[in-house]
Amino acid sequence: MREAATARRERVLATVRERGEVRVAELAAELEVSVVTLRRDVEELARQGKVRRGHGVARSLTSDPPEAARPGTRGGSGGSQGSVGLIVPEHHSYLFEAVRGARAVLEAAGVRMAMHIARHVPGAERDMARQALEQGAAGLLIAPRWRTARAPRLDEDWLCELPVPAVLMERRPAPGTPLHALDSVCSDHAYGAHLALDHLVGLGHRRIVLAARDDSPTARTLRAAFAGFAGERPEIESWTAVLSSRATAPEPPREPVEGSLVDLAPVLREHGATAAVLHADVDALMLVQQLREAGLRVPRDVSVVAYDDVVAALGSPPLTAVAPPKEEIGRVAAELLLSRLNRPRGAAPAPIRRTELLPALKTRGSTAAPPAR
Repeated sequence: MREAATARRERVLATVRERGEVRVAELAAELEVSVVTLRRDVEELARQGKVRRGHGVARSLTSDPPEAARPGTRGGSGGSQGSVGLIVPEHHSYLFEAVRGARAVLEAAGVRMAMHIARHVPGAERDMARQALEQGAAGLLIAPRWRTARAPRLDEDWLCELPVPAVLMERRPAPGTPLHALDSVCSDHAYGAHLALDHLVGLGHRRIVLAARDDSPTARTLRAAFAGFAGERPEIESWTAVLSSRATAPEPPREPVEGSLVDLAPVLREHGATAAVLHADVDALMLVQQLREAGLRVPRDVSVVAYDDVVAALGSPPLTAVAPPKEEIGRVAAELLLSRLNRPRGAAPAPIRRTELLPALKTRGSTAAPPAR
């Protein structure tokens, strides 16, 4: 087994030296092995200092990296000096705070940021990445929409074969998948769920409801972590999780549905709940208004913790919220990308980084001790 791997790596090395640069996917097809196997071979050869590993390519030590992959050079047709492409989905105010953080770091380094907004259609991020590369982007910061749990698999091939360094923002691929080997910077949303529950339990709440979206990696992580923590804490007598609205499901209705927001008051009354965690902010503000119309006062009758903290402070009352470090996500991702771009020629590849930043709890006027039974 070891001899077969050694022989295969010798063939990989010979091919890279002969051609100067080869795409991992193409060479895997030539050698009739999986892309994952060949990627491991390239990583081992790079560790031994025999080849240079790029995103989706392997290069000989004597070949120069492409012009578009060097900061401060003009790549592609009509590209800009030292540009970096940043890809985010449309209508996503949460990620726009990360954009602000990334822009500050890139501009301080003299690198122009070109923003590309992907529509909510399959393949949109891939098309934006292709456009950014054609315009000479030296690297990419990417926050794919990934509305469903299976969506990351549809992006594996093109993300792993990018010819320039790329960093995923606020996205954490599942272990054991090809995307697991991409640089990523993400909030620890499981810790955010812990903060919300710990705050409410500390105030004396024992029956808690989660009304959350289910159409993003953040939402799915939050829902899973809430269920895990709530089920493990002996102080919590009852908990349940519901979808905040039909529009926030992985597969939303094709046409807008009037009154699609969950009717939260009956859910709270059914479970005798005195507290709710609401994801995300805009849904939280609407649900608080809905509770008020149903005769439930916040926080006198029910305490509310919002998740995201984009507009939670603007509520009436201002909502206690879990605040992921959104702007810092962009800053750290940009710094990581710059470190890749500025790595000396011929240097051994740096280890892949998977960075997690902890959210914080912002206590405001929507949480209090539960009413006396």
